Amino acid sequence: MSKLKVGVLGATGMVGQRFVQLLENHPWFEVTALAASEKSAGKSYGEAVAGRWKVSSRVPDYARKIKISDCAPDIDCSIVFSALDAGIAGRIEQSFAAEGYAVSSNSRNHRMEPDVPLIVPEVNSSHLELIDSQKKGRGWKGFIVTNPNCSTIHMCLALKPLHDTFRIEKAMVTTMQALSGAGYPGVASMDIIDNVIPFISGEEEKIETETLKILGSLSGSSVENAGLAVSASCNRVAVSDGHMESVSVKLSMKADEQGIVDAFRGFNPLRQLGLPSSPSQPVIVSEEPDRPQPRLDRNLESGMCSVVGRVRKCGVLDFKFTVLGHNTIRGAAGAAIMNAELMKVKGYI
Repeated sequence: MSKLKVGVLGATGMVGQRFVQLLENHPWFEVTALAASEKSAGKSYGEAVAGRWKVSSRVPDYARKIKISDCAPDIDCSIVFSALDAGIAGRIEQSFAAEGYAVSSNSRNHRMEPDVPLIVPEVNSSHLELIDSQKKGRGWKGFIVTNPNCSTIHMCLALKPLHDTFRIEKAMVTTMQALSGAGYPGVASMDIIDNVIPFISGEEEKIETETLKILGSLSGSSVENAGLAVSASCNRVAVSDGHMESVSVKLSMKADEQGIVDAFRGFNPLRQLGLPSSPSQPVIVSEEPDRPQPRLDRNLESGMCSVVGRVRKCGVLDFKFTVLGHNTIRGAAGAAIMNAELMKVKGYI
């Protein structure tokens, strides 16, 4: 099978670097273009990220000599992965979609627009049908598909099997989010050492709104939000990678702890699709009383799964549990790549 040509927008940033790493030797995609700001344009990728490479491996050899382009829709590829900062992502992504590119975006700009799919493949793959109405309504040759916020993705992977089996009425989540989620240079060391910061701008709102769209139902040319209430409290902690979330849920149907665990373990709706980035088990249940932990569990399934532990009864709602997921792999670049794989299998690219 000949590989599809892909590019990365915002390729020199932390999430852009993760795209470059994860796309090395991808069986379906070949990176033919890397784009970034005017400051980096014209340089080789190796030169542009020298001293700034923050991923825990070497710069891939394939990427070192690629000349960085401007973020303009004249690059040699059919799919672009966007790791652009939200301050500039909106108009740039739209310009690529208008010119016929498939845009798989990690940026927040278009997530909540009615005709833009906000996709977690195991959860709401049917929402890709919005692509048709998006192209028709906007007169674009291409389209934009987004992945959710890094905390939202991992919580939704855990909520979906429970919502399908027992119907969730309410969910409360308190997050402990890794430093890499703030990008580079991110949080100042004097602010986070010996400290926890109980505020991340816009994060709580993203979790509370995106979750409802992801768990919602396709209705014509938009999504009808799921009928549950979500409350989020977000904290930044001194961990390099891996967002941890304490979740409590109220269910419409009667359940016990074993039923909750069985729902998690039985959840694998994409088993037959053979997506290269798909984890063999999207939700892994940890039995140990002190797990999951970021340092020990964030790289399970190559960082593409959510790890759940401490499943137990809740004295206020019904059940509570802990969720852990890698925030720059499944929570960002890996999510956008998996979305593109799903789009290919479904015939959109």
